[in-house]
Amino acid sequence: MSGVDGWLFPIVDEPPVVGRRGGGGGFDSKTGIYHSLLQLDEHSKIPTSPDLDTATFVLSQFPNISMAESRVALVDSATKQSVTYAQIQRSIALLATGLHHGLGVRKGDVVFVLSPNSLLYPVICLAVLKVGAVLSTSNPLNTPAEIAKQVSISGAKLAIAAPEEVHKLVPTGVPTLYTTRPKDDNANALSIEELIENCEPQDLPECRPSQSDTAAILYSSGTTGVSKGVVLTHANLVAVMTLLKWYVVSTSSQDDVFLCFVPMFHIYGLAFFGLGLFCLGTTTVLMQKFDFQAMLEAIQTHKVNHIPAVPPVILGLVKYNRGGYDLSSLRRVGSGAAPLSKEVADGFRKKFPWVELRPGYGLTESSGAATFFSSSQEANARPASSGLLFPCMSAKVVDTETGEALAPLKQGELWLRGPNIMNEYIGNQEATANTLDSDGWLKTGDLGYFDEDGYLYIVDRIKELIKHNGYQVAPAELEAVLLTHANILDAAVVPLEDEEAGEIPVAYVVRASGSELTEEQVIQFVASQVAPYKKVRRVNFISQIPRSTAGKILRKELVSQSKQSVPSKL
Repeated sequence: MSGVDGWLFPIVDEPPVVGRRGGGGGFDSKTGIYHSLLQLDEHSKIPTSPDLDTATFVLSQFPNISMAESRVALVDSATKQSVTYAQIQRSIALLATGLHHGLGVRKGDVVFVLSPNSLLYPVICLAVLKVGAVLSTSNPLNTPAEIAKQVSISGAKLAIAAPEEVHKLVPTGVPTLYTTRPKDDNANALSIEELIENCEPQDLPECRPSQSDTAAILYSSGTTGVSKGVVLTHANLVAVMTLLKWYVVSTSSQDDVFLCFVPMFHIYGLAFFGLGLFCLGTTTVLMQKFDFQAMLEAIQTHKVNHIPAVPPVILGLVKYNRGGYDLSSLRRVGSGAAPLSKEVADGFRKKFPWVELRPGYGLTESSGAATFFSSSQEANARPASSGLLFPCMSAKVVDTETGEALAPLKQGELWLRGPNIMNEYIGNQEATANTLDSDGWLKTGDLGYFDEDGYLYIVDRIKELIKHNGYQVAPAELEAVLLTHANILDAAVVPLEDEEAGEIPVAYVVRASGSELTEEQVIQFVASQVAPYKKVRRVNFISQIPRSTAGKILRKELVSQSKQSVPSKL
C-alpha cells in the first residue's frame, strides 16, 4: 500500500461474485496484462449512465424515509452529538440551496474546503457535488503558502473553512464561508448556519453534471516531491462507490459501527466516510483528529466493530498493553495509506486473534481502490501481500529499463487501468503525460510484483529506493526489521549521499520510554537479519517520525535533516 496514497475498505467474507476467471492468476502472457480474477454480478455492476453524478448516486442509496428518521448516521466522539440520515439529507438540500441561490455557486465552479473532520464535512461534500460544483479538499495542516498554491491551481471560486483556518485563506482573496460562527463574532463572517437558517430547499436548475465532468480535485501527499492536484470525475467516484458497496454490503449489518479518524480531505477518508458509508446505512463515529487514547475510548464507548486504519495506528495497537479498555467489539481493521509490514501484521494478528486484519492498496489517482482481500483466510495466508485486483481493474508490471511487461514473480513498476483511474493532474501537463499513457495506464511509481495466484506485493516506492554500491535497498524492508525490536516504537529509513557507495541507509528511530538503546546496537540488530549491502550505516534517535495525516512517512523532511547533520567537506 505504499502507492501515492493507498487505502483499504473492510470487505465481505464471501464476496457476491459470479466467480473467478481462469487460472494463471489472471495473467495474460500474450499481452502482459493481469486481469482481475473477480467479476461483479448483474446487480452490482458499475452504472455507466452518462447523467448519473456522484451526489445523485450516493443520495439514492440512503435508507428509506421511515428508517432515515431514526437511523443514526454520524456521532461526534467528543461531544456525543449525533445526526440521523434524515437530518443529513435535509442539511445537504438546504446547503445546496444556499450555495446555488444564495452564493451563486454554479456547475463547474470549484469549492475549496479547509476543515478537520466534523459532522458537517460529509454534508459540505455532498452539497457541493449536488449543485454540480467541483469539490477540492485540503489538509488543514498546510501552510498559507501551500494553500495559496492549491487555491490557485484549482481555480477556486469559493472556500468553506473552519474558523481557525480562515486566516490561511485571507491572502488568496477567495470569498470564504465559515463552517461555524467564529468566536470573535466577526461581523463580516458568514457561517453555514446563517446561510441556511432562512432557506427552504429549492430546485437546482441545470446543475446536474455528467459522468465525464470533474467531481473533485484532491492533492497527492507530496511525501517525496511536490504535491499535485488529482482530477477525479463523477465516473471515477461512482465506480469506487459501487465497488465499496459491492464488498461491504455483505460484511456489515446496519447495526454495525465504524470509527473514522482518517481525515476526510484524504481519498481514504473522503471515499470511505465522506461518501461511501452513506450507501450502506451504517453508523460512523467521527473523531475530529486522531488521538490514541481517545480512539480506545471511542471503541469501548460506542462498541465499534470496524476501523479503516493506517499502519502507525496498527503499530500502536501492537505495542499497546491493552490495559483498561474493552476492545472486544472490534471485528475488522483495515490498513492502507502507507505500507504495512509483514512483521507488524503478524504482531497484530497474534495480539488480537479475534480481529480480521485486511491490508489493501490504492492511490488518490485510482480514486482510492486497486487491490483487496476477499477473505481473512487469504489475508492471513499472505501477510506480505496487498490482495487481489478489484473487479473491472487490470494491471501490468513493467521493467523500468526496457518497458517490457513482466510475468508473475518478477519485480517492476506497477501500472493500473480501470474506470476509477484519474483524468489528469490539474494544470500540470508534464506530470500527467509522465503518469498516464495514451492507453489509459496509470504508472504508480511503486515497485512490486504479482505472485502466480494473482496477489499483489508492493516492495517500495521506486523514488525511495536507496542505491547502495549498485544494489537497490528498500527502506520499507529495513523499517519492518527495525519495528520488530522491543525497544523501538517507530522507525524510518532514508538515503544519505555517500562519495564511495553512492547512497547509504540512515535510520531514524523512536526509542521506547526509558530505553538506552544505542546506535551500534541498532546497526547490529539490523545487520544480523539482512544481506550485508542492506545494513543500516547510521542511526539518529528522534522523539517522533514525521508523518502525513494519512500515516505516510515524510521522508523528504528526514532526508533534509540527514543532509544538515553531515559536516561539509569543503
